Amino acid sequence: MLRTSNLTKRFGNFTALDGVNIEVNEGEIFGFIGPNGAGKSTTIRVLLGILKATEGEAKIFGKDAWNDAVEIHKRIAYVPGDVNLWPNLTGGEVIDLFVKLRGTNHKSRREELIQKFDLDPAKKCRTYSKGNRQKVALVSAFSSEADLYILDEPTSGLDPLMEKIFQECVIDAKKAGKSVLLSSHILSEVEKLCDRVGIIREGKIIETGSLNELRHLTRLNLVVETKQPIAAIQELKGVHDVEHKGHSLSFQVDSEEIDEVVRYISQFGIVKLESTPPTLEDLFMRHYEGSRGDA
Repeated sequence: MLRTSNLTKRFGNFTALDGVNIEVNEGEIFGFIGPNGAGKSTTIRVLLGILKATEGEAKIFGKDAWNDAVEIHKRIAYVPGDVNLWPNLTGGEVIDLFVKLRGTNHKSRREELIQKFDLDPAKKCRTYSKGNRQKVALVSAFSSEADLYILDEPTSGLDPLMEKIFQECVIDAKKAGKSVLLSSHILSEVEKLCDRVGIIREGKIIETGSLNELRHLTRLNLVVETKQPIAAIQELKGVHDVEHKGHSLSFQVDSEEIDEVVRYISQFGIVKLESTPPTLEDLFMRHYEGSRGDA
């Protein structure tokens, strides 16, 4: 559905994107994560045909993102992280405008989404908060018959309840065979929704794959209680951040060393052992801790 190949974008001497390769398949939710300034929005602007790539190519539905932008836009829905609306139109009028521009008119779907997102469509857009402007964009997007949804920080300004509604809409789109490119820095959101993830840092994709494939990059969290005190646990290979919590010991261990570590601690008589899989946030922070620390 979407593929970039060696996508590069320069602004003068500054390289915003440096050989970005991503791929989104049919019926897949692809998470595109990275901090502000990493290149997420620049990539999306190239995909939308707003910016022209300096090198490489970006294709959606097999068509060139720059040359065939008009044809591509007939089949995609886009939600930015900061929505600007016509101040003198009501929210309902804006939704109707976007839906009619697409040539579709699913009134029942529109009404259902307005109710779900708890939006008052009769108010003028100039009176809306940031969160309500996001709701107008999300209702417009999910009311349309798009094959690909490009969502750039779409839940910015939404409260947790509305984030949950958004997640349900994304899952419904996936069930209908649609594809989603979700750019976000809310890692729990990406973790709940995405089939695969691409991590971008300083304009480069540094890892891509399913969450299970990426978890080799990070560590398991262990909490252990033993009959006898565990000696010299911090000296074992792959053990990090050892903390004593009463009778328990908590630490992180590199996943490839888990077998050796469990064998070692078992000789002290295990009373309780809790293992927590690493979250996307752990993975993300581990990637960034070096460069962010330098900064």
